[in-house]
Amino acid sequence: MTVFLLCGLVLFVFMTAIFVLAMIVKDNSIVDVAYGLAFVLTSWVLFFTYGSGHLRQWLIVVLVSLWGVRLAVHIALRKKGEGEDFRYRQWREQWGETFVWRSFLQIFMLQGAVVFLVALPTQLVINSPGGHLGVLDLAGVVIWLFGFGFESIGDWQLLRFKNNPDNRGKIIQSGLWRFTRHPNYFGEAVLWWGLFLIACQVPYGAVAIISPLLIDFLLLKVSGIPMLEAKYENNAQFAAYKARTNAFFPWMPKAGVRND
Repeated sequence: MTVFLLCGLVLFVFMTAIFVLAMIVKDNSIVDVAYGLAFVLTSWVLFFTYGSGHLRQWLIVVLVSLWGVRLAVHIALRKKGEGEDFRYRQWREQWGETFVWRSFLQIFMLQGAVVFLVALPTQLVINSPGGHLGVLDLAGVVIWLFGFGFESIGDWQLLRFKNNPDNRGKIIQSGLWRFTRHPNYFGEAVLWWGLFLIACQVPYGAVAIISPLLIDFLLLKVSGIPMLEAKYENNAQFAAYKARTNAFFPWMPKAGVRND
């Protein structure tokens, strides 16, 4: 069995187990908590099965694990007491009698396929770790740290904002959220480019570019910004915020636009 086949098998078993749990608790949005954990699980299974102990293998597994655990904890805290996320509730209503099998294929198996592709840097480094650590590894770590910090701070600011009863019904527009409407998404996109640079040092490492490109596409065009902002399309406060603040790349707010 190869690294890639084992990764696919682990993801299939793990996502199937999460699917069964979701059917029991009637909450498909638990897949969002499982997303980060899927990377952690596959990374360590691959490392202990095929890893040689090379520093590059340790480096990428530890970085992915830090990101995955933090993300899972954050989403779990955000979900606490909230029930099923609005996106998954909509699909539950729309899919009707086809809900079970469509949930399995279009949510859980699709999520597993996404994880497999995004985790290519880890798989490639575990498969063949290459030579000594070099400048690209250092650059990758620096970029990862920047992205991880940006995402973590953005998530923390949002969680703190939502936990304040005085902010009910309001849109966060302070901290990193003053410069981009989605600092958490921007940070996540950046850190995967860092992991790609680390993977560039190994044989066939260029293939790992699929990982950050897929993340960017999903966040910018599919399940990230478009789906989240559709929820606020008729919100006047969000419309003003949108008019003055970049969607993704951080930049100074546009002057002359009211922020109410």
